[in-house]
Amino acid sequence: MADNRTTTDHEEIRRWVEERGGRPAVAPEHQDQPLGLRIEFPEDREDGELKLISWDEFFAKFDEANLVFLYRDEPWVC
Repeated sequence: MADNRTTTDHEEIRRWVEERGGRPAVAPEHQDQPLGLRIEFPEDREDGELKLISWDEFFAKFDEANLVFLYRDEPWVC
């Protein structure tokens, strides 16, 4: 079982996301709220529910809300 990791390091987050084909996004109905931040992955692109944003915008909201990025190197198993 993979361990969960957390970070606030922008470069670590960006590298992890981009290595997996992800892009910074926001849920449109929450685009003005920091908790609306999302990562869009290739499998999410067909539904079109997320609005892509720049990394600068993503990290500005991320830092403003004092968020922590939770991730793991191995896929989640439900």
